[in-house]
Amino acid sequence: MAESDDIRTMFFEECNDLMDALFEGLQLLEDDTPEEDTVNAVFRAVHSIKGGAGAFKLDELVSFAHKFETVLDELRADRLTRDPALVQTMLRAADHLAHLVEASQSQGEINVERGETLLAELDVYVASNADADAEVVFEPMALNFGGLEVEPPSEVTINIRFCPFEKLYFNGHDPLLLMDALGSLGTLIVDIDHDAIAPFDDYAPETPTLTFLLTFSADDPERIVEEVFEFVEGICTIEVTPQEAQDETVAEEIQTIEPPDAPEPEIAAAPQVAVADQEEPPAKREASASTNAKPAQRGEAVAVQPTLRVELDKVDRLINTVGELIINQAMISQRIDMLDLPGDGELESDMADYKLLARELQEGVMSIRAQPVKPLFQRMARITREAGDATGKSVRLVTGGENTEVDKTVIERLADPLTHMIRNAVDHGLESREDRVAAGKPETGEILLSASHKSGNVMIEIADDGAGLNRDRILDIAINKGLVSRESDLTDPEIDMLLFLPGFSTNSEVSELSGRGVGMDVVKTAVQALGGRISIASTPGKGTTFSIVLPLTLAVMDGIVISVADETMIVPITAVIETLRPKKSEVFQLGADQNLLLIRGEYVPIVDVQKKLGIVGGEKEQDQLVLVLVESVDHSRCALCVDAIHDQRQVVIKAVGGNYGDIPGVSAATILGNGKIALILDTDHLTKVEKMAPPPQLPPQQDLRVPHG
Repeated sequence: MAESDDIRTMFFEECNDLMDALFEGLQLLEDDTPEEDTVNAVFRAVHSIKGGAGAFKLDELVSFAHKFETVLDELRADRLTRDPALVQTMLRAADHLAHLVEASQSQGEINVERGETLLAELDVYVASNADADAEVVFEPMALNFGGLEVEPPSEVTINIRFCPFEKLYFNGHDPLLLMDALGSLGTLIVDIDHDAIAPFDDYAPETPTLTFLLTFSADDPERIVEEVFEFVEGICTIEVTPQEAQDETVAEEIQTIEPPDAPEPEIAAAPQVAVADQEEPPAKREASASTNAKPAQRGEAVAVQPTLRVELDKVDRLINTVGELIINQAMISQRIDMLDLPGDGELESDMADYKLLARELQEGVMSIRAQPVKPLFQRMARITREAGDATGKSVRLVTGGENTEVDKTVIERLADPLTHMIRNAVDHGLESREDRVAAGKPETGEILLSASHKSGNVMIEIADDGAGLNRDRILDIAINKGLVSRESDLTDPEIDMLLFLPGFSTNSEVSELSGRGVGMDVVKTAVQALGGRISIASTPGKGTTFSIVLPLTLAVMDGIVISVADETMIVPITAVIETLRPKKSEVFQLGADQNLLLIRGEYVPIVDVQKKLGIVGGEKEQDQLVLVLVESVDHSRCALCVDAIHDQRQVVIKAVGGNYGDIPGVSAATILGNGKIALILDTDHLTKVEKMAPPPQLPPQQDLRVPHG
């Protein structure tokens, strides 16, 4: 039973890869930039899913994939014309196919109504093409050969050597079923190649050596063999020899089925990631070289990067071990510093090498977990189409930076927030078709989803070209719901952030997509749980952009080590602009307890970290001020006032929320080289707390500000 579960798990993992290829091909068709083999690639993806689903008796999935496959077959045979309506139908069919795969994997409920609707749409294309074929009627015509007797074509007999690979069995295929299918289409005699069976002493159960010798007779046997064994292409070898050439030494090879450089997969029930393999056995390379000949003649790309499937838990354990190694390296460095040894260039050089190796090892391990966001973005394209159908709006998703790599854990936990935001953009951001036309915009709304690396973080933006935020309405709703007081004097950015308050909703009616008062607050909570931050920029009449900044990884980061009231803390290096000791003339007092820093003509609020974190301590003198200038995601700046700055180092991130809950101003913790725990500051929270908007034109300094001290 466990082996069956492993095979089923492998099938659904392969389905994920096939669905990625399916959506990628359909996207090329939608953008009208198809490559020569795009339609064939889409057809093969659906065909492979159908074949595997049949082995597990997933009838709904097989039935829908068969109809979808029929339309694709008509398209690739040029019996259907590719137009935007057909492409949109195929995109919706691919969405439903993905839904069927997910429902089959989780044994969840299937949307039968949507499936029937799409089957009817696909039937229209099949039926219309059948009608077109029916218009051409061929009448039989009698020919007089002057008494010449024409015999009907006789059956042709061929010999087949059928050798299944290990992967054929792993994928759930049964050679007996394949031979039964072949026998139903002609006359079949089955024998075994006894010479190919390994001796008992050398027998390895996991390596199949059973080879079948088949004698098959039919009108067109080679074509039938190709059709029957199409499902197992790539995981077996089939050699066909004409009956009259049986004794010849050279046999005609119809299919060589092992793909180049493809090692047999390791079965695993846990989630897996792909890791580049290092070396392939010489025998495997020789076999691969022989199979590469045919594709090379057709001009196809044959270089395939070898991969190895590894359980995600194993990678996580390796990452944790590397984290402990980094902590150990920091401890050794600190112990050496405490010994106060005389200058020893060799020891310092060895420690520098150790530190460099630890960093390279950490970066190498993290690169294993790094995955492109492309599969996630493809899922969002499906969400966009479903939201557009639910609201009756015409919408198109444009993606950018799909190859940006992010930690796999970040990608998995980002799916729900992005789903909320895409649905919100379609439901709230985009206008109706009529309103867009009246505003001089294209009838089809556009949502841009992009990803990029920025200052050691990953930046994800969701932008729509809709009407923008109606800030007056947002403020009225917040006041009526009691979320803010009527006396509040809020700036535009502060009004925008009201969208993230729990219970806030601009929909008066509950719909399929929204109106229940949940969504954007869930987005903010999920982003913060990932150590990220979110901001909004909106222009009336032009649209709204949500920006999410996330760490590349949730395991290790670079930070600046500081001291605050004898407590050691860490400031993330990605938020730091510079460090400085200000002069008296650069610090000004505004009000009772607010200080400002004048730096390069800009006034920046000073945040006393000690006070904000509630740490008891004395007042700092002006000549003792040490400032760390940081910038938040919305580009607002503040200067963190600390006691001392020590050095920059790589630290291992340890979550504190599970034990202590949400701590304002603190995002996580780490373990220092001396074994003590240091808090990692949440600079965005500190910046937000102290964010203020000074008057655009400040009066002279002597009229408004008093120098500190």
